[in-house]
Amino acid sequence: QVQLVESGGGLVQPGGSLRLSCAASGFTFSSYAMTWYRQAPGKERELVAYITSAGSSTNYPDSMKGRFTISRDNANNTLYLQMNSLKPEDTAVYYCKIPSLRVRGQGTQVTVSS
Repeated sequence: QVQLVESGGGLVQPGGSLRLSCAASGFTFSSYAMTWYRQAPGKERELVAYITSAGSSTNYPDSMKGRFTISRDNANNTLYLQMNSLKPEDTAVYYCKIPSLRVRGQGTQVTVSS
């Protein structure tokens, strides 16, 4: 059974940092590209970051470049998202997803507020 479990969300002040994790199981993690995306109340779902199966290439929307870093540990079946210089508009539920399988986790809430 394919399973993705996100963790690491929480409340952080503007300018702060968080590191999200996504523990993967039930499939060959190292064979699949992965993404992080987010959804805020009343807003469209938004891609945050993309990483190839080997981790050799990443991609971000312009609004996240320089602030967010996606990475993966294929030996431990874990995906990460390092988020720095957080802004209130980054507040959302963050999900990891296997785009080719259309499978995502349950999400982790990130709230950026003073």
